[in-house]
Amino acid sequence: MLIMAASVGVALLAGLAVVQVLLAAGAPLGRFAWGGQHVVLPAGLRVGSAVSVAVYAAVAVVLLDRAEVVDVLPDGLVHVLAWVLTGYFTLGTAMNAVSRSRPERLVMTPVALALAVVCLLLALG
Repeated sequence: MLIMAASVGVALLAGLAVVQVLLAAGAPLGRFAWGGQHVVLPAGLRVGSAVSVAVYAAVAVVLLDRAEVVDVLPDGLVHVLAWVLTGYFTLGTAMNAVSRSRPERLVMTPVALALAVVCLLLALG
């Protein structure tokens, strides 16, 4: 079950990474991210999108490590990080749910919620 949860989480993160790469490249998807205030992100938010890709990759490593697919971090640290990520994505769910951007609310809220559930399952596992 942990491998399945981690796989779902990594797939969601990969999808988010694709969106962030497109946003960083100037694609007109800004209504789905960063509060949805821009169709095309300004330079500063494009940099933030690029950095997000690296963060998603690090999160994916934590999820895979917690599911024992890889072993790159100390077990105690991975367990703590799984709980931290559960809180992070729970907060992200709330933040996306109150976004002024309807597209962000409709798309990113369920994605963040799914990631929160995945992280919870891994933290409990």
